[in-house]
Amino acid sequence: MSKPLVVVESPAKAKTLSKLLGSDYDVRASVGHVSDLPSKGLNIDVDNGFKPTYELTERGKTVVKELKAALKEASELYLATDEDREGEAISWHLVEYLKPKVPVKRMVFHEITKSAIDHAVANPRGIDYGMVDAAETRRILDRLYGYEVSPVLWRRVNRGLSAGRVQSPTVRLIVQRERERIAYVTADYWDIDVVTATAPAFDAKLISIAGDRIATGKDFDNTGAVKKDIIALDEQRARGLAESLHESTFTVRSVEEKPYKSSPKAPFMTSTLQQEGGRKLRLSSSQVMRVAQGLYERGFITYMRTDNVILSDEAMNATRSAITSEYGSKYLNAGPKQYKTKSKSAQEAHEAIRPTTPFRSPDSVSTELNSQEMALYRLIWQRTLASQMADATGVTVSVRLGAPATDRTTGEIVECEFAASGTTITFPGYRAVYVASKEERGDDAADSEALLPPLTVGDTVPTDSIEPVGHTTTPPARYTEASLVKKLEELEIGRPSTWASIIQTVQDRGYVWKKGQALVPTWTAFAVVRLLEEHFDALVDYEFTASIDEDLDAIERGDRQKAQWLTRFYFGETDDYDVPSITAEAGAGDDAMLGLKRLVEENLDEIDAAEINTFPLGTDENGDLIVVKPGRYGPYVKRGDDTAGLPDNLPPDELDVAKAVELLAAPKGDDPIGEIDGLPVFAKNGRYGPYVQWGDHDNPPPGMEKPKMSSLFQTMVFEKITMDEAEKLLSLPRHVGDDPEDGVPIYANNGRYGPYVQKEKDYRNIDSEDRIFEITLEEALKIYSEPKVYKRGGRNMAAKGPLKEFGADPVSEKNVTAKDGRFGVYVTDGETNASLGKGDRIEEITPERAFELLAIRREAIIAKGGTPGKKAKATKKKAAAKKKAAGKKSAAKKKAAGKKKAAAKKKSVTKSATTEKAAVEITDLND
Repeated sequence: MSKPLVVVESPAKAKTLSKLLGSDYDVRASVGHVSDLPSKGLNIDVDNGFKPTYELTERGKTVVKELKAALKEASELYLATDEDREGEAISWHLVEYLKPKVPVKRMVFHEITKSAIDHAVANPRGIDYGMVDAAETRRILDRLYGYEVSPVLWRRVNRGLSAGRVQSPTVRLIVQRERERIAYVTADYWDIDVVTATAPAFDAKLISIAGDRIATGKDFDNTGAVKKDIIALDEQRARGLAESLHESTFTVRSVEEKPYKSSPKAPFMTSTLQQEGGRKLRLSSSQVMRVAQGLYERGFITYMRTDNVILSDEAMNATRSAITSEYGSKYLNAGPKQYKTKSKSAQEAHEAIRPTTPFRSPDSVSTELNSQEMALYRLIWQRTLASQMADATGVTVSVRLGAPATDRTTGEIVECEFAASGTTITFPGYRAVYVASKEERGDDAADSEALLPPLTVGDTVPTDSIEPVGHTTTPPARYTEASLVKKLEELEIGRPSTWASIIQTVQDRGYVWKKGQALVPTWTAFAVVRLLEEHFDALVDYEFTASIDEDLDAIERGDRQKAQWLTRFYFGETDDYDVPSITAEAGAGDDAMLGLKRLVEENLDEIDAAEINTFPLGTDENGDLIVVKPGRYGPYVKRGDDTAGLPDNLPPDELDVAKAVELLAAPKGDDPIGEIDGLPVFAKNGRYGPYVQWGDHDNPPPGMEKPKMSSLFQTMVFEKITMDEAEKLLSLPRHVGDDPEDGVPIYANNGRYGPYVQKEKDYRNIDSEDRIFEITLEEALKIYSEPKVYKRGGRNMAAKGPLKEFGADPVSEKNVTAKDGRFGVYVTDGETNASLGKGDRIEEITPERAFELLAIRREAIIAKGGTPGKKAKATKKKAAAKKKAAGKKSAAKKKAAGKKKAAAKKKSVTKSATTEKAAVEITDLND
């Protein structure tokens, strides 16, 4: 008996839908898009309405074949792909390739629950061709952008680079922030802190002297200058005032009480979920979306790509019932609260991201979710409940204290005023379930929640300590993934569904790397952004990029025509002035509208590659100019003909003339500093610091397969390394002697984490590097007779103990530590291990970065079909070994047949290779 065929994108979603629809439906997965533009060539007929040429993907060929077979037995076809533009495009492509002869129905839903699916089946619609047109326009636009602009980057900056409609402005944001940091001039300023001897004690800070306000960090501009009429207190004056204040009486000048009220935030939409997931759970944007996708497909949350914050009536009732049940009616807001979406183009059909109905508490689903899924689900559940809870209320008390002091710089007696404030929360309201991160809630008075003692004007306040405190202003913070998403949202660049992939793309392309959670641009990114700003300014203009997204929305609504819009964008001026284009000056004073194609053609010859790739740092003491350049094998500094590579983990804002001179003065790895037994000895700088090397890969030392290397001691100066020092280092490991009990040799050596003695696989730290050449066998035996310890940071640590502790992971809730392993330092929560990344140093790594490394590792394990914390079963290895053995037998049989075919194919292959070489390769630039 025939039954309806239902097609969704993913196997996980198909599995959930099958359970809800039952055996009366055949549910299959398309596994994403079944077709796309070919990876090579433009494949868009720009002279014929921008008609694209699609082809089935390798996976798509199999999927379409299987779906066609299933369709022969189907009574009707339900297309149940996601309700966004990409989902609509997938449904359209399926119809194009399947050519169904049965009724076709588009089935959409916000959540995968029984009631929602039943409603979707009973109320299908047709394919929305406005959404399809918008999706196809975006895809064609991105291909045109990449096809025209990426080759410019290949020719003028470096091969393999790419440009993208949203990608390039995103890189520009990150580079602009680094430029601000480079130009920033730090300033020092002081204030005075007073700790009272009251019960309870409280802190008060100096805010004015003789009525003149004291500068804080926000009162300095980027040049280090303080605002007018504000005093920047220096150390001498601060210390003098503090000493004088020890003899003064502090009196209450004013007491002000204000009612405190804080309201909850709206339920999550895509951008706020990515931001809070990054801040609270230390997940990248792409990780947040991957986990959310899984929760949606398995029926735990509503659709996770949305720019709306409304709750349906059903969800509102479920939310309010859950609050009453979990916290009591007094925590419930007086009435249902609907929030307004800031985005002008928000899709009203979408809801906020929330748990599916009926609501299930995090504890009730804990056995069904892994630790990462559980952490995100709990966050969504808490945020949804908080949105309908009562305001938090309390009282904020602000106190001003005054005390006279002698200003020793002038000899005058001046009145010093101090301020303190504290908030007492009398009713927590929504805060009982959820408190937004500081970046999201801004300056909340409850951040300084504190209890002040009862005070009245005129009271004398005893003091416990009076301390001058020095500060240094800091440059603008680099973007994190969370703050970058917030900025993209503010500028309306891209859409919620694209941000995670864009941020991941700019890292994968080598434009950005992470230092902790901060996004650091590479010098290649500086060159690319400079080229685009100087020659294709419109393409990285934030307002222009935002206007394109608005136009895609207009195409979806039917207010603009796809072909007309693309013609205007690509070829330039047309008769339709309502269609935007790339604005530029062209010709002799003509205000022409240049299209993308002409813009590239007219700018290409004007681009000076040498200038684009050269960034002056300044001059050395001899007046010689030093520049930095991004090179094919990495960035380097240059002074005349002298060059030196930059360390991988050196951010652009930390590279100045002094650092460049230091790098240029270091020995060049290609020039030997001497010879040992006829083989050259080099001094080099590596990823983990300077080292000496004996021989090279072509001529290793006798009896060795590769050159011998040894790290410099900390007491040695790389720029002044001598051959005597190099020979001592290369003589390591030193044979100390043999253990008289078992005859096992003991060696002394130096490693990445300091000096040690070694007996087979038993390593023990020793006090100093000099001891490597001095330690005796008796001393070594004594070390081995004692419990094993590691020396870290000047203190002893037990064997197998952590190098550093970071606290509880927000996802697994297990304690995270750093350990020294066989392949280097790694962080672990006891279930998942993650190696340190580029730019990470054990001395500098923060808990947030440790948690993020674990989150990235968990994602990689899950992507490969594994489960974090679980080892692959041995049976899998055995099965793989058997399969390999069988493969060898099969390969032997095929080998003879292959030789016969090789001659016949040779001519054909040569022709094919030549054709392929001539083709223009275009990187897939999906935004």
